[in-house]
Amino acid sequence: MPREIRVDIGELALDGFRADPDRVAAAFEHELTRLVRERGVPADGPWTADVLSGLPPLPAGLSARRLGQELARAVHEGLSGRGEVTS
Repeated sequence: MPREIRVDIGELALDGFRADPDRVAAAFEHELTRLVRERGVPADGPWTADVLSGLPPLPAGLSARRLGQELARAVHEGLSGRGEVTS
């Protein structure tokens, strides 16, 4: 039976970036969905992350697509126990 994974992001502040927030969100959702489908996440959830930290420095000129992808990868790493998601 397929499990549902829901990610709610209350607020995302991207200081210094000029990317379209809707395009960042779409790229984030697409990439996180892909990562979860291909690599999964541990079955011992649910997970709650109030703060995402440890994100590598990202150039301010990143496209919306690339920014969304990088954010999704950081969230997936945290959900998988390999990142620095703190609650």
